[in-house]
Amino acid sequence: MDILVDSNILLDVLTEDPKWFQWSSTTLGLHAEQSVLVINPIVYAEVSIGFDSIEELESAIPARAFRRDELPWEAAFLAGKCFLAYRRRGGRRGAPLPDFYIGAHAAVRGMCLLTRDVRRYKTYFPKLNLIAPHH
Repeated sequence: MDILVDSNILLDVLTEDPKWFQWSSTTLGLHAEQSVLVINPIVYAEVSIGFDSIEELESAIPARAFRRDELPWEAAFLAGKCFLAYRRRGGRRGAPLPDFYIGAHAAVRGMCLLTRDVRRYKTYFPKLNLIAPHH
């Protein structure tokens, strides 16, 4: 099965996060051997913040290791609806709409999502198959 990789996993590995590096790098490596790892333009943009050039970013998350998928229009619709439900439940206006796009992308394409940010995905995408710590 294809696995959409959330930016927090990539950032854990690229920044050698003291708390999450081991779990994220081990889990990413394990799934890279068995599945196709996927990123989308939102994940790419979130990770790009830590790089000075696109060449550096491409070297860090090469296309040979991560398939690049476009965002489906259906995912945009679903992301908007889930974000609206979040706001109606009292969620912050400034909350990251990108997380809703990432969850919706995985949901409409039937992919697993590799992430550490479980709560929002479980709440708004309850059928989404998550790969996460303690999940």
